[in-house]
Amino acid sequence: MLGGCGGGGEAAMPPSAASPSTPSRIVRSPAATPGCQVTARLIPSCGAWWGIAPEISADRGPRAALARAERRMQRRADIVHLYHHGPELFPTAEEIALARDPVRPRLLFVNWKPSLRHTWADIAAGAIDRRIDRLAAHLRRTFPERFFLTIHHEPESDVAARPGSGKTAEDYAAMYRHVVMRLRQAGVKSAVTVMTYMGTPTWAAKPWFERLYPGDDVVDWVAIDPYVDKRVRDFDGLINRKHTNLPNWPGFYRWMQWRFPGKPIMIAEWGVFERHGSPALKERFYSSVRAQIRHYPQLKALIYFDSRRAPRGDTRFDTTRRGGRAFSDLARDPYFALTSLPSPTPSPTRRLS
Repeated sequence: MLGGCGGGGEAAMPPSAASPSTPSRIVRSPAATPGCQVTARLIPSCGAWWGIAPEISADRGPRAALARAERRMQRRADIVHLYHHGPELFPTAEEIALARDPVRPRLLFVNWKPSLRHTWADIAAGAIDRRIDRLAAHLRRTFPERFFLTIHHEPESDVAARPGSGKTAEDYAAMYRHVVMRLRQAGVKSAVTVMTYMGTPTWAAKPWFERLYPGDDVVDWVAIDPYVDKRVRDFDGLINRKHTNLPNWPGFYRWMQWRFPGKPIMIAEWGVFERHGSPALKERFYSSVRAQIRHYPQLKALIYFDSRRAPRGDTRFDTTRRGGRAFSDLARDPYFALTSLPSPTPSPTRRLS
């Protein structure tokens, strides 16, 4: 069984997921929910953000990729997921233009691996402090708007548990803390931080799993990156996947409810792999998301990973006509109708018009 909030010792099983509520009436054209608010940490008080990592591996810039993806899904994205690593400065001018589009502004979600050469322990010890400071100066100068930031997402598969490896779970937590605190000390107040797990239950059984978490003071949101394969039948099966060798594992959403009761949950990446012989798979799955999403009120953002060449297959949402239609219906569901974004330096809450 997993340890408690401090990462040590035995703990009671997390409670079950919230009881399903009755879905509200489904309509095709979204309109902002009256009275809905968004906090300075970008948490909507009702519904959820709709986002996409657009046309990954299509060899297009983010502007062209997002424009095509938005036409395909027949709505704008609230969040656009972007990937950077090493010394790259972000957001780029093209990414800033997406955020500041006067007609369709978006929130940026930057996925940053600070170094592909240094270990986590090296980074925590200050090996790339000049790089972090340079990024901080760039952010202060060019982009005061709120944005999501995750640091070295999905660390589970990169852990080397042996002492001295520089890549233990403790090293990861120290690295994450160091980067966030260094950015804050350099004057970056706009980054809303996200801790992104793989969302695969086998990793939860590792003795070091709980020790990956960097701490509540440096994490604003928690996230998972689950994908639909032959073992997953519907949305609940995606976010609360069981494992035959882990009889006590409650599923990631339920675990996060228990482990992080005060934090919003994000699906930072999700996708449905193409399955030969099952042409209706994507249509059925997107319909299940639409039917079940209201059962999970702590889930405040869904970001689809749209790629012809994802690591394990094709996750494009419109490989079939009916699948594309079901995805568009999901994207335009009123639950994702948050059509206004917070100002660059928001007050504690702001009403969405």
